[in-house]
Amino acid sequence: NLDIVYPGGFGRSDFQAVSSVSFDIKAGEVYGLVGESGSGKTTIGRAIAGLTRASGGSLKVLDHEMVGFKEKAFSPIRRRIGFVFQDPAASFNPHLTIGECVAEPFAIHKRDMTAKDREKRVLELLDSVQLPSAYAARYPHELSGGQRQRASLARGLALDPELLVADEPTSALDVSVQAKVLELFVELQNRFDFAALFISHDLAVVDMLSDRIGVLFHGELLEEGTGEQVLGSPSNDYTKRLIASLPVPDPDEQAKRRGLARGLRTTAG
Repeated sequence: NLDIVYPGGFGRSDFQAVSSVSFDIKAGEVYGLVGESGSGKTTIGRAIAGLTRASGGSLKVLDHEMVGFKEKAFSPIRRRIGFVFQDPAASFNPHLTIGECVAEPFAIHKRDMTAKDREKRVLELLDSVQLPSAYAARYPHELSGGQRQRASLARGLALDPELLVADEPTSALDVSVQAKVLELFVELQNRFDFAALFISHDLAVVDMLSDRIGVLFHGELLEEGTGEQVLGSPSNDYTKRLIASLPVPDPDEQAKRRGLARGLRTTAG
């Protein structure tokens, strides 16, 4: 029953971004949260990482209650959580090299780490995301979008997190690069066995990665289950529209799906 409300201010009413949402993420599990822009996906992800305040209900992250949490008490928990941002170009400091960007978590959470150990760990992380060690000396603008996203994954995994929040990490990439990054995500999750909240507007992507899927719409969780349950037997018209909008190579089937989507939209209206 998690609620997240943004105060209105300046005479405007408050905005309910998340309303009575309930789900859990088990150890080593990938939970896919799918929905259109403005549905509250990123808000939930940021609340889990302590970047946005939860307003009501309960949000327990690694057994720590986030509703009304104190920053000092949460600080030891934060190092156990990794975060991969949607736009690494914006989340990386352009004045730091890729190596320095990846090493940022060490500066905050492992201050006693020697420069030699930090450099060694950065190179190991770059190798784990299939980036050459020479890229540590490059700056973010010198990398392609896919390479920056790999570096963002490396930074998210720097502290060996138990939970990784990935906020639409492939939405800004073209299809071929997106596929490579998703394959890498699967490989890393299998290797390190972290739990993950994977946020996306793309139901096909979420189905490929996730053990379970939650469908979010206007801040409410409409349904959840395994990919087979959600895609095979959707109970909500919104989910049916999402499935009908998925592209398929057969033009006749695509036309049929678009007709179904229009019919569901008309029925819902």
